[in-house]
Amino acid sequence: MQYGPKSITGVRQPGPAPSFAAGAKQWTSTATRSEPKGSQNAQRNYERYLALAHAETLINNTVGAENYYQHAEHYFRSMCSEPATP
Repeated sequence: MQYGPKSITGVRQPGPAPSFAAGAKQWTSTATRSEPKGSQNAQRNYERYLALAHAETLINNTVGAENYYQHAEHYFRSMCSEPATP
């Protein structure tokens, strides 16, 4: 691999590899989160994927419906594994 800048002839000159770490940025959020991600998001996603699966069933797309049912099942299991919040 050739990493250096192109010369006048258009051929790259060998040089050091570019440093990918130099361009890395760390993004921080200044917003405060009132509540952590939890069962409410899981419940919302569960209901959303059930609705999407139902819609796919109505148009006879069994493959798409099964995909959405599997997503819904994931969130259902996620809800069952978390302790109940008051």
